[in-house]
This record gives sequence, structure tokens and C-alpha cells, in this order.
Amino acid sequence: MQAQAADNPVSAADAEAHPWTRDARACVIQCLVARRLGAMKQYILGRVGSMALSLWGLSVLIFLMVHLIPGNPARAMLGERATESAVRQLEEQLGLNEPLPAQYLRFAGNVARLQLGRSIKTNRPVRAEVASRFPATLELTLAAMAFAVVFGLLFGIVAAAYRGGAPDMMGMTASLVGVSLPIYCLGLVLILVFSTAFDLLPSGGRYSDRFLVPTVTGLMLVDTLVAGDMAAFRDAVAHLILPAVTLGTVPLAIISRMTRSSLLEVLDQDYIRTAYAKGLTTPVVLLKHALKNALIPVITIVGLEFGYLLGGAVLTESIFSWPGVGRWLWLSVAARDLPAIQGGVLFVAALFMTITLVVDLLYAVVDPRIRAGDA
Repeated sequence: MQAQAADNPVSAADAEAHPWTRDARACVIQCLVARRLGAMKQYILGRVGSMALSLWGLSVLIFLMVHLIPGNPARAMLGERATESAVRQLEEQLGLNEPLPAQYLRFAGNVARLQLGRSIKTNRPVRAEVASRFPATLELTLAAMAFAVVFGLLFGIVAAAYRGGAPDMMGMTASLVGVSLPIYCLGLVLILVFSTAFDLLPSGGRYSDRFLVPTVTGLMLVDTLVAGDMAAFRDAVAHLILPAVTLGTVPLAIISRMTRSSLLEVLDQDYIRTAYAKGLTTPVVLLKHALKNALIPVITIVGLEFGYLLGGAVLTESIFSWPGVGRWLWLSVAARDLPAIQGGVLFVAALFMTITLVVDLLYAVVDPRIRAGDA
């Protein structure tokens, strides 16, 4: 006891009598906090730098690929009957007669100033074109992700609870079909069944022409509620169902499989067996103890899928005539609208990278091993 007292001259009971002990503890805590903040700052700077390099490389790739598309943008804008002099004059006006390095430097300078150019087809700024169509894409993506998350978690939990049983086999088979089925095929089948055969849901568009809804947010469901027009709200919901189901099928399958595998891994832990030994029921163990630990990788998948859908809804928007960024990009490619293609694709890529960065940062906050490994 005397030796222990000698080794520890200041006990917990005597801490109040020694102010320097409290100062030392506060200094240690501050050092730990500063170290953690420094590691997080270094992690964020590294990710932002990587994102900037990726965007620069992508801008070069987009510029070169767009200029490999056959056809003349000036002639496409003026029409096939335009004279050669008129075409050359428009090429000079748009800078298309300059060498490719000069065109890229002008494009990169405009992007650095957040100027994406003007659309050749509409003569409007590309930024305005994207801003006017992005709310439609955002609304469709949010609806698709809500559908995917709710049913994906439900199917994954049920499959994990009945591992090896009929619900597990049926859920995993359905998820495999959902991942394998092409979006354009599923969309056309849904239109054929629910729009053509049974006339239950509309086949395209955001709302019927008989409704005039003032634009406030650009999100049709929100704008109809703000206007107090419940008939228009129900019509907007009906138009949203088929494209949202089509777009959300693949992430639903991925989320369900990830939820099942993550839950099964957690259910093999010792603390889960302890919970069962205490007499807790299976629903309580699954939902209260296992699910919260199994959701960490699922949240990452949800974030990545959200970014993917937000920038990759070209097929769905084209099939259902949804007036979003994806359909606009497809029409720009068909019209060989170079500024619209370059600016639109770069916007989508930057948006996806930003969402990926946010997901990585959130995951680093949840799991410190990530930032420790990268630091």
C-alpha cells in the first residue's frame, strides 16, 4: 500500500486539492481534441485535393470526347440548307475554328469562373438550363431513394431474420432480378402494364396539362402543397410513381442485399447471443441491438446510390419524358450542343463527387479507423 501511495501521490480524492492536476487533465483533453481535428482536417484536404484533380482530368476527357462526336455544331444549329459562309461565320463566332488547345483553355477558364457557356440550341446559359431542370431530377431521385430505402431495409431485415428460409430465398432472388433487369426494359414493362393495359397510372410527364401550378421550389409535390391544390398534388404523385419505381429498383436490390449481409455479420457477435440469453425477443434484438450497428455500411451505400441516381437518370427520364437534367443531356447529345454537353456532364460529375465526399466524411466521423488509415 505504501509503495502504491508512493507511485500515486495524488489520488482521485485529493484531485480538488491540487489545481495543477485539473490543468494537466484539461491540457491532455485539449491535445487529444486538437490531434483529432488535425487528422480530420488533413483527411478533408486530401479528399478535396483528390476531387479537384479528378474534376480536372474529367474536364479534359469530356472536352476530347465531345469533339470526337461526328457532325458540325454550327451546321446543326443553322440547318442543313445553310451556306458555307454562314457556317464559317458562326464557327468563328463560337470559336470552333480555333485549335483544340485554345478551345480547351477557354472552356477551362469559363469553368473556373463557374461559367458553363451558352447552349447552341437555345442560346441560354447552360447554368440556367441546368438550374431549371435540376429540381425535376432531384424530386425523382428523392422519391426513388425513399422507395429503395424503405423496401430495401424491410426485405433485408426479413431475409436476415429468416436466414435460409423461404423469405430469405424469395428476397434474394427478387434482389438478383432487380439488379439484373435493365432499366429501359423495366420501365417499358411498367408502362405497358399500368398505363396501357389497365390505365391506372400516367405514362410520362410530371403533371397533367389541365393543372397550372405556380413554381416556388421547382419540386412539383412541394409546389402543389404550397398552392393548396390537392388534386394537382395527387396528379403529381401519380406521375411520379412509375419513374420512381423504375429508377429505385436497382438501389433497392443493392440495399436489401447489403442489409442482409451486414445484419448476418452482426448477429454472429457475442453481445447478440447475450441479448438472446437475457430473454429478449427476435424483433427487439434485430431492431434495437443489431440494426443500428449493421446500418453503417448501408448508410454509405445509400449515399453513393443517391449520388449515382442524381446524375444517372438519363434512361428513366427519357423513357417517361421526365423534364430533368438526364433527358436534357440526351437531347443535347442528339443536337450536338457542345457547350450543353460539356457543362451538363461536368455539373453531374461534380455533383456526384461532392456527394461521395460528404459520404466519405460522414463515414470517417462514424468510423475513426477510416481517417486514421488515410492520414
